[in-house]
Amino acid sequence: MTVIHHLRVHQSAENLAREGQLAWHIAEVAADPVAVDQDVVDMIINRVIDNAAVAAASLTRAPVSAARQQALDHAVSVGGSGSTVFGCALDRRTSPEWGAWANGVAVRELDYHDTFLAAEYSHPGDNIPPILAVAQHVGADGAALVRGLATGYEIQIDLVRAISLHKHKIDHVAHLGPSAAAGIGTLLGLPVETIYQAVGQALHTTTATRQSRKGEISTWKAYAPAFAGKMAVEAVDRAMRGETSPSPIYEGEDGVVAWLLDGPDASYEVPLPGEGESKRGILDSYTKEHSAEYQAQAWIDLARKLHDEHPELLDPANVEAIVLHTSHHTHYVIGSGANDPQKYDPAASRETLDHSIPYIFAVALQDGGWHHVDSYLPSRAGREDTVALWHKITTAEDEEWTRRYHSEDPNEKAFGGRVEIRLTNGETIVDEIAVADAHPLGARPFAREDYVRKFRLLAEPVLRADEIERFLGLAERLPELTAEEVQQLSIVADFGVLAGAPAPKGLF
Repeated sequence: MTVIHHLRVHQSAENLAREGQLAWHIAEVAADPVAVDQDVVDMIINRVIDNAAVAAASLTRAPVSAARQQALDHAVSVGGSGSTVFGCALDRRTSPEWGAWANGVAVRELDYHDTFLAAEYSHPGDNIPPILAVAQHVGADGAALVRGLATGYEIQIDLVRAISLHKHKIDHVAHLGPSAAAGIGTLLGLPVETIYQAVGQALHTTTATRQSRKGEISTWKAYAPAFAGKMAVEAVDRAMRGETSPSPIYEGEDGVVAWLLDGPDASYEVPLPGEGESKRGILDSYTKEHSAEYQAQAWIDLARKLHDEHPELLDPANVEAIVLHTSHHTHYVIGSGANDPQKYDPAASRETLDHSIPYIFAVALQDGGWHHVDSYLPSRAGREDTVALWHKITTAEDEEWTRRYHSEDPNEKAFGGRVEIRLTNGETIVDEIAVADAHPLGARPFAREDYVRKFRLLAEPVLRADEIERFLGLAERLPELTAEEVQQLSIVADFGVLAGAPAPKGLF
């Protein structure tokens, strides 16, 4: 059964044994050779397909191209076969930490893959690039890769359930470094002691502020999880060489909790699988139908419903005001409560518009849907009628939607809200939505065929038809793949696609 780890700060004089530390318990979970349940295996396959889909769609974008060039400018290390890089030929390899870097940026660039939201926010699919990169480098088979990915998802989701980072303006990837290190530990079958040291270093090196998701959001938003994955790979390498890391990293009087989070009097209850208990955390996560921040998913679905039911809303002349009553997080992070003028700026970056629910709702309402490219074009953001409607949309925190956002009951947990639209003729339109249509409890929950359809949609412009089928054929046999087949688990761009992408030069 699930074990609740009580986490608190310890003074140095208390001499907390490593066996009592959260990092040690994470390592114990990672080292537990428990079998992976079939429904978990099926979902891992879905998410491998999902990651490849969004990576394909981003191959020619400048941040992804820059990260890819950085990776390709580094030789394969002498200790293994190296890792593939999304878009490149399968025999074009790089060192695993740089493979994790390049592929991590490709996966994260469009903000279009899976999510888990609780005390903290996360995109647990960010675990896949570093764990897969190491699997390819060391010649692991599909069964080992599945076990590693189950751990990566489990640890990140368990940390996200219990420990809020954003409350103290720490970026959510501080939970990703430890989870990816743990997943790599499982993949490699490392002992608890080694994984413990890797988890400690991975956490120590991946704590950063949330300014990367505030104000004018930069291209670093996609790089942040890739950096955490890269650090996890390097932390495992260092730990395997017998080197140690800051300890106790969570509980120390100068550690993460005491100085970066809730302070010296803080305590948390962190749920972790008990010995022999299956790692099923991935089943509580959910992917995105739309390329936008997760709290926007349900609002896009509601907007397209209103588009069909109330065509008069498309004209801003008919609308006096639109208020989205929603959770604390949605209001303060992607809503008007953030007090970021950039969220209403037609010249804002794609990354900023992705975190502006007033913009997203306006465009989805007018267009009746959302497109991962067209909805962010400068010409779309600057359209006069859109700007007029956009500037009439605000958000407001609603205690009930905040309560539901934080509910531990999966049947009650919600990420939507209630919209109130005042028309210029005096009428009012009110509607609401709790979860996105693609959510497990939504109107059209995502299943394997939806993941495959999403992959085909995003891959067809950049991959040959036979390449799409080759990748899907491998991914859907994931647990049975040989080591050689795992090394082919990547996507190869059609001839000329990467040649048309930016190829910036840097230091390397």
